[in-house]
Amino acid sequence: MKKSPAASLVVPAIRSPILAPALLEKVLARAMARGGEFAEVYVERSVSTAVVLEEKQIKSAQCGLTQGVGVRVIADGKVGYAYSDDLDDAALFRAAETAALIAESGGSERTFRVSRAALPSYYRVDTPLADVEVARKVDLVKRANAAAYAYDKRVKQVTATYADTSKAIWIANTENRLVADNQDLCRLGVHVVAEGKKGERRTGFFGGGGRVGFNYFDSFTPEHVAKEAARQAIATLGAVDAKAGQQTVVLAPGWSGILLHEAVGHGLEADFIRKKTSLFTGKLGQQVASPKVTVIDDGTVANARGSINTDDEGNPGQHKVLIENGILKGYMYDAHNAKLMGQKSTGSGRRQSFKHMPMPRMTNTYLAPGDDAPEDIIRSVRRGLYCANFGGGQVDITNGNFVFEISEAYEIENGKLGRPVKGATLIGVGPEALKNVTMVGCDPMPDPGLGICGKDGQNVPVGVGLPTLRIDNMTVGGTRV
Repeated sequence: MKKSPAASLVVPAIRSPILAPALLEKVLARAMARGGEFAEVYVERSVSTAVVLEEKQIKSAQCGLTQGVGVRVIADGKVGYAYSDDLDDAALFRAAETAALIAESGGSERTFRVSRAALPSYYRVDTPLADVEVARKVDLVKRANAAAYAYDKRVKQVTATYADTSKAIWIANTENRLVADNQDLCRLGVHVVAEGKKGERRTGFFGGGGRVGFNYFDSFTPEHVAKEAARQAIATLGAVDAKAGQQTVVLAPGWSGILLHEAVGHGLEADFIRKKTSLFTGKLGQQVASPKVTVIDDGTVANARGSINTDDEGNPGQHKVLIENGILKGYMYDAHNAKLMGQKSTGSGRRQSFKHMPMPRMTNTYLAPGDDAPEDIIRSVRRGLYCANFGGGQVDITNGNFVFEISEAYEIENGKLGRPVKGATLIGVGPEALKNVTMVGCDPMPDPGLGICGKDGQNVPVGVGLPTLRIDNMTVGGTRV
């Protein structure tokens, strides 16, 4: 993954002030009036666009404005939270007073001063996505639709979507910190249904984006996106049923990192560690994976979907080594869990919006590259399964059990890719799968900018990445024995 060239700290220009610092200080004072230990004000203004094309016509094109404030007060390990989408003084003070109800230690009115803090800069968009004409965004999905149908006559259905957000946030707290950030994010996606002989239907999906300007789609074109989605659907027509049982599995680089994100990443988030519900609890310094495995969560990757100049508590994004050469090195902390556990925040406190409290979350999570050539990895497998694209999946962080659908897969026979396979799933336990990694490719690749991570009802953008990877003794679910 490419690192940001920006090395110095900067104070990014906020596009328009949301609330004056003096007013934020008054809200903090009201939040602490009952004797809290800590208070925080999170203010957000977000302008979004969403375009959907189905059945060769635009089904919807929507623009919206969302703004609001969330106030958090912490006292004796308890957390009070209140939010309002009204930003007048009365609503702000009411939210602060509601959050403060958790603290009943006889506090009194105090004054607070906040000072604007410098932040690193890992993304910058010169023209906010909100300022780009909707007609240009509609044109993207129309071009994608035309390219998908032109790819092959067997393409029968196309759905193309475009979505973006231009978000400005301000975060102030009683540790005298004030940060502001502009966060633009966009994604183009195409879903294709192809029909083969005897009515057989297969699907393909591709897309991407990131914290980039609209000119990103001059090179990551809708034609490219559509053709890849159509290729996936066409390539798997005539696929044979997957063979069930233990097999050697090779994961393609890029989006396959979703397996790492789900099967391992969530179990390294500090709230699960503090509650002792993760199987990684108490295993710092222990061997939890193959010596070939190094796992990194990095919020500092230039323009990546999961990158953050600041997390949603005002702490800078960080590069964090979680597992190094198979040894568990660290967890991902938000500020609250870090304090409860005697640790420091790793810039991992994230929230979906002002309506939600922050919690430990991933940013861009990937596996570091190894020394093996991708072609040598495939050549090394006498019989196995090549997983080219992943669909949905789920994991139980208490025991690491996971199940993932493979949307595009191929047999490996005598070191060569063979017939396409349908109905394959990967079943296993996260740490056990990582212990069975025997070859790691020298071809690191981030996903194209697709990831949305859900946790406790909150969705945040994330990135994943993986080089070509060989895992032995993986259980494959299928219909053939």
